[in-house]
Amino acid sequence: MEAKKNLLTREGLKKYEDELHDLKVVRRKEVAQKIKEAREQGDLSENAEYDAAKDEQRDIEARIEELEKILKNVEVFDMEDNNHDLERVSFGLCVKVKDNEFGEEMEFKIVGATEANSLKGKISNESPLGKAIIGAKIGDVVSVEAPAGEIEYTILDIYKD
Repeated sequence: MEAKKNLLTREGLKKYEDELHDLKVVRRKEVAQKIKEAREQGDLSENAEYDAAKDEQRDIEARIEELEKILKNVEVFDMEDNNHDLERVSFGLCVKVKDNEFGEEMEFKIVGATEANSLKGKISNESPLGKAIIGAKIGDVVSVEAPAGEIEYTILDIYKD
């Protein structure tokens, strides 16, 4: 069975590649130096600095492994290669919607699950809202099933960022 592709925008790919490079080139050296300095202090059994440095090293190695898995099976969606007519909501585009019940307007970008971050205005194309609005046009009303019940949104605008 083939592993699921990690769909990323060009911006998301660069972010992950930069983070991986920083972890491998900069952070590994910093932690190795901390471990070396802690070892020089003598007895490792009661050395909090050594334990903290080893924990940090474990975290860095785990993140490196995670990033390498993401990047190994990545599919980049490049806005320049895909001429969007901006008629319909699709991956990589920004959308402005209005919550019809409360009148609240929100804007976000449709990205892949690995890149999603609601605090930064990026929602996954696999999320309930993402799935509901993909393919919608300006003026369309879409319904999203949420824990609190069904929520209706009106598509106000579709644009590239």
